[in-house]
Amino acid sequence: MKPLSQIVPNAQDLLSLKPEEIGGVILEYLTTCYPMEFDRVGRQVFTHQGDVLKGYDQHVREQVKRALMEGWAWLGREGLIAPCPETDNDTCFITRRGKLVADKAKFTSYLKASLLPRDLLHSQIADKVYSLFIGGDYDTAVFQAFKEVEVAVRTAAKLGPTDIGVPLMRKAFDVNTGPLSDKSQVTAERQALSDLFAGAIGSYKNPHSHRKVTIEAEEATEMLILASHLLRIVEARTP
Repeated sequence: MKPLSQIVPNAQDLLSLKPEEIGGVILEYLTTCYPMEFDRVGRQVFTHQGDVLKGYDQHVREQVKRALMEGWAWLGREGLIAPCPETDNDTCFITRRGKLVADKAKFTSYLKASLLPRDLLHSQIADKVYSLFIGGDYDTAVFQAFKEVEVAVRTAAKLGPTDIGVPLMRKAFDVNTGPLSDKSQVTAERQALSDLFAGAIGSYKNPHSHRKVTIEAEEATEMLILASHLLRIVEARTP
């Protein structure tokens, strides 16, 4: 039985990981270090067989076991492992999805994808940016998403190709003359929506047009969801 310390040499490093990251460690261990067929393995491998924890100090092993069970539970919730139908104990197998992401690089991509559930995105935006997001190209993904919003506004408002950026939004959602302004709403609400579209394009699309902008996955997730929301508003206003 090969020890888990071959993958994570320091127990404190393991304990500092989030449950989903520990899940990745477990998958990597099962597919690279476990000497038996990993289609049938129980959680007791990590809780009752001391050889797995060899290399970790005795005083932290109970903490490590609990952390590993957090990762094990996360794997089950994600459908990366599932109970073996042939047994009535806690024996599990790595699912088809689990085998697809067992590689360390693919698992990292899977975690990134979990930050941005595709179902939350407008389908038009998802088609353009999801692969960019998974690949870590967050600034390009955000730019492309808000470009889709800009194009949709211009088309829906029947404005010209020279209408771009913030001025386009102001013209399309002008409280008095904007073709996408809902005259049934009070003036303050119409102005607020104009401000929202202009602010979003000015903040999230324009800077990416002019320079390299570094953003993190969490920020990109929020921006892409906002772009999807704006695009749905435009669709609702489109004759």
